[in-house]
Amino acid sequence: MEKQTEVSGIIFKIKRFSVHDGPGIRTSVFLKGCPLNCIWCHSPEGITSDISIWYNQNICIACEKCVQVCPNSALELIKSDEPFIQIARNLCKSTGDCVRICPTNAMQFTGSVAKISEIIIEIEKDLAYYRTSGGGVTLTGGEPLYQPDFSAGILEECKKRKIHTAIETSLYCDREVLKRISENIDLFIIDMKIFDPDQHKYYTGKSNESIKDNFQYIAKSGKDILVRIPLINKITDTELNKKAIIGYVHKLNEKIPVEFINYNPLAENNYKKLGIPFLLK
Repeated sequence: MEKQTEVSGIIFKIKRFSVHDGPGIRTSVFLKGCPLNCIWCHSPEGITSDISIWYNQNICIACEKCVQVCPNSALELIKSDEPFIQIARNLCKSTGDCVRICPTNAMQFTGSVAKISEIIIEIEKDLAYYRTSGGGVTLTGGEPLYQPDFSAGILEECKKRKIHTAIETSLYCDREVLKRISENIDLFIIDMKIFDPDQHKYYTGKSNESIKDNFQYIAKSGKDILVRIPLINKITDTELNKKAIIGYVHKLNEKIPVEFINYNPLAENNYKKLGIPFLLK
């Protein structure tokens, strides 16, 4: 009998001892890839599923070691009052030579490939904390439903170990994906951004019709739900938008809590590391 290949996925971070992504002490697993392209995204490294290189000028010592080892001549030291490494993205093949030689970790991969079993090993390190605090595991991103097989596998293994599970999602996915994974999710943390469909498409690149349909499906499922609205100046934080979302949610189930999440202005640094424009600014 042929041995079944273990499912792998792409992550960009595992955060232990998280206390903001569900009840208790949690391990948050950040999956790469998202179908939306919000102009305010706090984690732009999680939007694409590609693994690339990003560069932190703040900790670079301009030693040029990365420039010397790059096999594609994609790096150049720009000598100025504050010298920095310039990456020619069209030449970079993400070989990782620069990452491995950098003495300060200024050069890093934006993600890594991991097997489900490897994720579970990390999760199991904090079993005692989950049990004493009522915590567990949260899948976030990016959009965890963008990698449905990987997410489903992690959630299934967590439930086998009686670990509380949560998922932070925009609900932009096929209904079949939602049906498949919902049985192993204890808490849905739903990121509802903009109620108006035209505005939603303008700022995220996608319509919110399927999001609303999926929200109605989950609201009727009896699952625990927390709705979060990220507060983006003059975009999502308007009274009109907030009232529209709250009214929509509570019309379906008035017991569903709605939270407002302040935007972290330090997000701009992540765009600088990737060498891409910060459109919100």
